[in-house]
Amino acid sequence: MKITDIQSPDQIKNMSVKQLQELAQDIRAFLIESISRTGGHLSSNLGVVELTIALHYVFHSPKDKILFDVGHQSYTHKILTGRAKDFGTLRTYHGLSGFQKRSESIHDPWEAGHSSTSLSAAYGMAIARDLQHKHFEIIPIIGDGALTGGMAFEALNNIGVSHKKMIIIFNDNNMSISKNYGAIEKRLTNLRSSYFYRTVKKDVKSNLNQTKTGVNLLNSLSHIRDSLKDSLVDAPLFKEFNLDYLGPVDGHDLSALIKVLETAKEHDGPIVVHVLTKKGKGYKLAEQDKTGKWHGVGPFDPKTGQLLMNLSSKELTWSQVISNTLIDLARTNKKIVAITPAMAQGSKLLEFANLYPDRFFDCGIAEQHAMTMAAGMAVGGLHPFISVYSSFLQRAYDQVNHDVARMDLPVVIGIDRAGLVGDDGETHQGIYDIAFLRSIPNLILSQPKDAKEAQNLLFTAFQYDGPFCIRYPRGSVPYSAIDHYDAIEIGTWTCHIVGIPEQIVITYGPDVDRLIQKAKENSLGVMIINARFFKPIDTKMLDTIMKEKLPITVFETDCQIGSLSSAILEAMNTRDPQIDIIGIKDHYVPQGSLRVLRKEEGIDLESVFERLENHV
Repeated sequence: MKITDIQSPDQIKNMSVKQLQELAQDIRAFLIESISRTGGHLSSNLGVVELTIALHYVFHSPKDKILFDVGHQSYTHKILTGRAKDFGTLRTYHGLSGFQKRSESIHDPWEAGHSSTSLSAAYGMAIARDLQHKHFEIIPIIGDGALTGGMAFEALNNIGVSHKKMIIIFNDNNMSISKNYGAIEKRLTNLRSSYFYRTVKKDVKSNLNQTKTGVNLLNSLSHIRDSLKDSLVDAPLFKEFNLDYLGPVDGHDLSALIKVLETAKEHDGPIVVHVLTKKGKGYKLAEQDKTGKWHGVGPFDPKTGQLLMNLSSKELTWSQVISNTLIDLARTNKKIVAITPAMAQGSKLLEFANLYPDRFFDCGIAEQHAMTMAAGMAVGGLHPFISVYSSFLQRAYDQVNHDVARMDLPVVIGIDRAGLVGDDGETHQGIYDIAFLRSIPNLILSQPKDAKEAQNLLFTAFQYDGPFCIRYPRGSVPYSAIDHYDAIEIGTWTCHIVGIPEQIVITYGPDVDRLIQKAKENSLGVMIINARFFKPIDTKMLDTIMKEKLPITVFETDCQIGSLSSAILEAMNTRDPQIDIIGIKDHYVPQGSLRVLRKEEGIDLESVFERLENHV
């Protein structure tokens, strides 16, 4: 069968195991060839080919709901649901999404780009199913990495108590929980998933449930079974959540997978199926990858593994510029430590980890924990740097606000992948951090226009005794290491004049130099302002440019609401009030009665009416 001829999972249901194995080989070859041309998530998808085939062989999508945690490992799922022909458009505008997408297919019941959400979503779906007296299976697939996220544990806690029927596929590609997969566990799994065992179990349970004595006996047998299972199967994590457990099973053995999934399908209540897979399966370079290099890739030569797009020798990624500077500063500042929530490769912190292993901390996919840990380090006398992608920083908003900024702690937050990131779509665009961070008191928020400014901003951040955020985009920038660091005055902008200015453009980041170059090419007279601080903004320069009486354009490449233009309009209204704004200013409000606090903040009715009377 040609991969592109597959229109529905129904087409594989009558295949023999041998034919399914051949299909798995064909899908792997297709994925390697296709992703080598378009780029995409390679390793995770190669690791779940057989598992996905088995899921669609046993279950009936779209009636049964198959949810992939994060969703970037759903490529085989897309192929089996009729989307192979669209893989040439993967992650392009109006093309095939790199994640599950509800608008793309009825076989995609859930959307995710951030990890650890599948169990909560599946639990919610199970509640909705049962309240409406519907009957279908719900199968969330979650990996060992995603299981480090606290949200997954919160969901497991609920699922274990409620006893809603669902089949949780634990995709273990690192053997991080059950390392002792031995002969006893394997034989027990084979026994429990055998047709004979399942049939006898069903008959015994049905007969014993008919009398009170039988029910008591069934409960006793269940207790004996659980005790036996606890002594033979290494699954303490799931046992603590009151979840039944099946496995481990070889995630590349289709026959074993099908038997185990059929067994799980007949189970009452929630059950965990532990599947052992090999990330990058079938592509040697990806199989050998220990750092995540082949997790997400650009176009590459499948024979050599060489990327087809290489940086200029004079350029580095923004992440690498920050990392190089951090390493240099850490040589003399022993208080500097680096933290990442599972993005050491992407944030280019592996070299720091090698040089300073005692000062590097990878927390796994746990942004909230990582941020509060950084706050604790700061309280303890260290000066932590935490690198986190902008879209993932959203998950640590409470910790930035409550644990870092409220206590005004010296934590440097590197906001990587800030701005549009392109291929990964809505869940990964880093366009909201300016807006959601500007409202937090005590916080400095900045972005450099070039590598030199990036190095000096990071130096400045470590001179500052409070929370300091530096955002930087995906992509590369011309780079040379500077010989001497210069502290940048916080809250200052810079002015760049091209020709005789006839208008003013306020912008930030790499677009500053791009605009300057474009203005020169077009012989356009313009004053370009490098608004390198979003908070605080440069009110002195704002006053100066307002006096020029020239047209002003604010050019921002992030969410417009609440970002740079909002900050500028707020400042302009403060200096020349067109609207009298009453509200709580940029600070934390202490404890007190509502009456006292409203009076102190000027939002009590008496204060409001004093202002209103002054307008008359």
